[in-house]
Amino acid sequence: MGQLKKLAGQTAIYGISSILGRTINFLLLPLYIVYLDKEALGSFTNIYALIAFLNVLFTYGMETTFFRFYTGKGLEQKKVYAQVQSLLLISSLSLGSIIFITAEQLSIWLDYEGKAYLFRWVAGILTIDAILAVPYAKLRVENKALQFALSKLSNILLNVGFNILLIAVSYHIWNGDYWTGLQEFVNSYYHPDWGFEYILLSNLIANALMIPILLYLSGTFRFQLDFAFLKPMWKYSIPLLFMGLAGVTNEVFSRWLFEYVIPDGFYSGLTAREAGGLFGANFRLAIFMSLIIQAFKFAAEPFFFNQAADRNSPELFAKVMHAFVIFCSSLMIVVSVNLDLIGKVILVEQAYMDVMYIVPVLLLGYLFLGIYFNLSIWFKLTDHTKYSFYFTLLGAAITITTILILVPKIGYMGAALSTLFCYLIMSVACYLYGQKFFPIPYQTGKAILYILTATVLSYAGFYLESDYAVLQFIFRNLMAVPFLILILLLEKEQVTIFLRNKK
Repeated sequence: MGQLKKLAGQTAIYGISSILGRTINFLLLPLYIVYLDKEALGSFTNIYALIAFLNVLFTYGMETTFFRFYTGKGLEQKKVYAQVQSLLLISSLSLGSIIFITAEQLSIWLDYEGKAYLFRWVAGILTIDAILAVPYAKLRVENKALQFALSKLSNILLNVGFNILLIAVSYHIWNGDYWTGLQEFVNSYYHPDWGFEYILLSNLIANALMIPILLYLSGTFRFQLDFAFLKPMWKYSIPLLFMGLAGVTNEVFSRWLFEYVIPDGFYSGLTAREAGGLFGANFRLAIFMSLIIQAFKFAAEPFFFNQAADRNSPELFAKVMHAFVIFCSSLMIVVSVNLDLIGKVILVEQAYMDVMYIVPVLLLGYLFLGIYFNLSIWFKLTDHTKYSFYFTLLGAAITITTILILVPKIGYMGAALSTLFCYLIMSVACYLYGQKFFPIPYQTGKAILYILTATVLSYAGFYLESDYAVLQFIFRNLMAVPFLILILLLEKEQVTIFLRNKK
């Protein structure tokens, strides 16, 4: 119970900062909807899907590799940090230079002709993210959760601030709505025809400002490259690279591929890119589950590696998984039944809110992604990282196949189902193989029951309607009660122990 409390405490710190930061960042969506058109939001969705994909290539599994060799191989920790950081510094600058040089060709190939500057900014964002990946990981493995959380939050606040300044404030000054004394200065940099360009530029500036802060927090390192020392790390990380590439395909490919697969005129009055913008905006509502998974991952990955040597670790890992399933299933119900209220605040326009029926499916998909992360500890601890590639390649095949078959027929729901099917099947495959190589006594039967119950209650609450808004809110949220009763009945012993420890 003590180890679980430690993990819960670390997750809470990461979670609070992530939730605060992402909530602030998430509130940018109404800003984008008001100031940018649907096509610009489609471009935003498209470009950031590309960034997510390339980000994996830039870091090539070295973050997880750093955890493994920093904690579990008996090596000098300072040397591990210096070697990995030096390697990433060289590789990220090299890859970033390639994108920078080929920006013109990329802009033509991806249908952004005349906007090569976008891909030069993308090169900068990717390079900085890769350079800062291991310093962030070092803070996590050293249990400096507060420093990590505050630096992440600072980055988000800077990003949000620049978004508001460049998209909204600068527009109104340029338009003469207020602060006309600054109009000449604003005219020197403001481009009225830019939209999502300012989103990328804000990201780049905010990331650049974090470099000195994070390098100070993580400590200095001496540049050194010992390829003999790095060889086992390469062997460990290369399968993780392919896992990451396939994994990000699963996570963002539905958003990137959507506009190219949806038939012209499938949604009346919308171009393919505009429909992609609506889909991308609703995909962001799954952030509520994504936030929890991200916070849990920040805390759990170093926790799992540090606990690996304990002979009771399988039982501990099973308890972590069980608590995770219960919490995330509960969250899925609460978010799903309140989507009408969330949509009015975040999505603003009815056209966006009409697509919210896909969100419970996306929440369920992300829940299985969290389960897969829990399950994946077996191949990370046993150094069988090649299986990570097999599982995520399977997921990528499922994602692409589902999109190609279902999106032309059922549109948005087809893309949402690709996310669900992908992570569900990856989780099943990872579980079956994991029990052969590293048996962990998961409470599988209960987990399945909780997830099925939560799914039914989520959609029941989402579609429940009343002529009175207050009654509708109450009835929808009452959907959480049967789930709570189920938990109390099946987890009576654990609840009793928890309550005793609180006294």
